Amino acid sequence: MLLYFHFGLQYKCMDCKTLNLSYAETGAFSRLVQEYLSKDEKLKPFYNAFPEAAAVPKLIERREAVTINRELLVQVLQKQYAGVPVSDQVKANLELLKKQTTFTTITAHQPNVFTGPLYFIYKILHAIRLAGQNKQQYPGYDFVPVYYMGSEDADLEELGHLFMSGQKLEWQTDQTGAVGRMKVDAALLELIGRIEAQAGVLPLGNEIAGHLRSFYEKGRSIQEATFHLVNFLFAEYGLIVVIPDNAKLKSVAIDLFKDELLNSRSSAMVEETANQLTAAGYKVQAHGREINLFYLTDEGRYRIERMGDLWKVVGTSWSFTKAAILKETEEHPERFSPNVILRPVFQEMILPNLMFVGGGGELAYWIQLKKIFDHYGVPYPLLVLRNSFLLINRQQAAMVQKLGFRPVQLFQSLHDLKNDWVHAHSDKNLEVKEAFNGMQEIYNGLKEQAGAVDTTLIGHIAALEKTAGKRISDLGKKMLRAEKRNNSDAMNQVTKLKEQLFPLNNLQERIENFIPFYARYGSEWIAMLYEHSLGWEQEFVVLEEQ
Repeated sequence: MLLYFHFGLQYKCMDCKTLNLSYAETGAFSRLVQEYLSKDEKLKPFYNAFPEAAAVPKLIERREAVTINRELLVQVLQKQYAGVPVSDQVKANLELLKKQTTFTTITAHQPNVFTGPLYFIYKILHAIRLAGQNKQQYPGYDFVPVYYMGSEDADLEELGHLFMSGQKLEWQTDQTGAVGRMKVDAALLELIGRIEAQAGVLPLGNEIAGHLRSFYEKGRSIQEATFHLVNFLFAEYGLIVVIPDNAKLKSVAIDLFKDELLNSRSSAMVEETANQLTAAGYKVQAHGREINLFYLTDEGRYRIERMGDLWKVVGTSWSFTKAAILKETEEHPERFSPNVILRPVFQEMILPNLMFVGGGGELAYWIQLKKIFDHYGVPYPLLVLRNSFLLINRQQAAMVQKLGFRPVQLFQSLHDLKNDWVHAHSDKNLEVKEAFNGMQEIYNGLKEQAGAVDTTLIGHIAALEKTAGKRISDLGKKMLRAEKRNNSDAMNQVTKLKEQLFPLNNLQERIENFIPFYARYGSEWIAMLYEHSLGWEQEFVVLEEQ
């Protein structure tokens, strides 16, 4: 065990072997992400700056030039935290937010049931780590990590399940609308029972299930339950949770909402940037609508469409005249919900933010939004690719060593991984390269011989050569498959290892949930991840338990 200190608290930390890989080495990240990390100049017009500590002073300068209503923000947060166990670190950070010299580091995510994929945990820890690094480098300022909850998302199909050991556990509910406003029901409590049945065999499985039951009480909203869970996991690190589904916070954006309803500016700006990205060879991540706002009620989250002089709430009988829709925004701003195009702008309007920690997909759509920020005079934050981890437990690490793989090899396809093993361990000669070379010599000789007689025969010989080459290649593949069958036990071990570390043929962090890890190691697991979380260093981290 290792010991380390954070905010004056002593933690035990699991002993892990660390290997940092470039994102390019994993083969799991887009060209856009890789070129952003390499600071490719052609991306510079779409961002204010690339992720590095030296950019912070300029970020602070831009942020200080645009004030936010800190008093309102803290008032809303203090009310949100009323009746919730609040750590000293959270109390201190709430106070710090009142100061003009305090800035935030934000990560955002929807309230997936029980947090969803592992990267939910990783991105929050990355925001915490960055805030700490910034404080060390710029001690004259304070930096507060924030989890911004995207609780107005209505995509239950995406948010209503989790995976444990590759098995999908799904919340079967008839509720509709914004997932954050949905209520914990009997079906969700039954899901906790299934989780407990799986995790209960682990040392702390019943304990974490008990916590889930206390947070996800029947009748409590999903956004409130998620708030309790996230506070439980990260309060000692000073994380502030912001639930933006709030009338007072949305009152800050009334003018933005009005302008979008009347003038539909954001769509044109997003499309202009999309065309520029397409011309530069990048895939466009998001497309706007004419009006990038939803109408939000407890029953649903509905698109708003303008039809002549009326604003229609699609899927309902509601419609508004110009005067009525403007009055609605002033009296009930909480009923207007920004979509993916305007949500980031609203987020940066209510928080004194400098940087946003997000995944590759988030970076890909944020890149389309800078024109909107510029138009409304909202400071565009620095974008930081969230941390990524591959967690390998003791048994899996022993199997990696037994099979003779290097961690970077594990990111290959199962097919290539098996081929690597066979080539490294077989005592048979499986190469057909010499046969290819010999064949080419023969056919080159034939071409020369026949060409002297009739040059039209050269094409015929070339066709024969191609056919022969394909048959030799097929023979090599058959020999490789046969040798795999001869080593079926090893091949089964490779398959099992790959499926465990890359469930559903995807990165572990995009599928597996935190619960089995927490059930085995408890809060020590969070401490270990925090210790190994990177800040400005943008690399993929492989952790092997020792």
